[in-house]
Amino acid sequence: MSSTDLDLENIPSIDLQTFTHASVSKQGDKYWFFEKSEESFPGQTFGLEISRILYHTESPFQDILIFESTTFGNVLVLNGIVQCTEKDEFAYQELITHLPIMSHPSPKKVLVIGGGDCGVIRELVKHVEDNTVESITMVEIDDMVIKLSTKFLPNMAKYHNHPKVNLRIEDGFKFLKETTEKFDVIITDSSDPEGPAEEFFQVNYFKLLLNALAKKGIVIMQSSENIWLNIDYLKDLLVKARIVFKNVAYSQCYMPSYTSGQLGLVIATNDEEKTLQTPLRRFSEEKESQIFQYYSSEIHSASFVLPKWAKNKLDL
Repeated sequence: MSSTDLDLENIPSIDLQTFTHASVSKQGDKYWFFEKSEESFPGQTFGLEISRILYHTESPFQDILIFESTTFGNVLVLNGIVQCTEKDEFAYQELITHLPIMSHPSPKKVLVIGGGDCGVIRELVKHVEDNTVESITMVEIDDMVIKLSTKFLPNMAKYHNHPKVNLRIEDGFKFLKETTEKFDVIITDSSDPEGPAEEFFQVNYFKLLLNALAKKGIVIMQSSENIWLNIDYLKDLLVKARIVFKNVAYSQCYMPSYTSGQLGLVIATNDEEKTLQTPLRRFSEEKESQIFQYYSSEIHSASFVLPKWAKNKLDL
């Protein structure tokens, strides 16, 4: 099915009793979603009880499942992996957005690679409204994710058509290879490193990011792994980042809907004078309370604090 075939006004109901999906199973008299990945987090799973299936399809790029859970609200799943839930999405969206934005003295031009649920766009618009960010370019390969998010995750995907947002439906690698623009901040909000998304976690990708980055610009990307899962993979990712960038740091976000409850973020710049762990710009406590649910200047710094064993293992 292509996105042009979507009729979001007349979505047929899906019978949970007859619905079949590799991630959905019946346990007793209840239906559950289980997230499993032998490659990314072998030997464990994360489960959510399902109230109803809202939508399921195979786009040209991935399997898309959206369901209403009994405790986390609506849930977006791509290729069997939870991307976001209404209950806790703001934690990830705020940290991956505001860490680089608040670390840059003047983040006028921002590029988002991926981010089809549009949560990062929502967070960036907060900085458009305070006259900091002037333009946002978002490059997403699967417009079906965007359109389904506007329907089932309206609190996240409410600014995809904002006048300051240049939305481009194309491959992020192709865009980075061809663009001559320079961005102050680049945010990579990709899927986990399985299948096509694996390219986002290689040295060549960091080089493409650097080529599109303005002088003293900042990049940030979700690292997939955290310290409690495959820390050797995480260490290897940081090694790759340091091949390209002189100043690399690692931050943690607490997310109950992500396997093991945390997600890591790799943030990097070639500005060696910049201390990424300390926000360069701050809002008043009153304004923070008005526009943020997770991020604050204290959370900014605290997110970089790691247990001693992990800090030593990652050479941070």
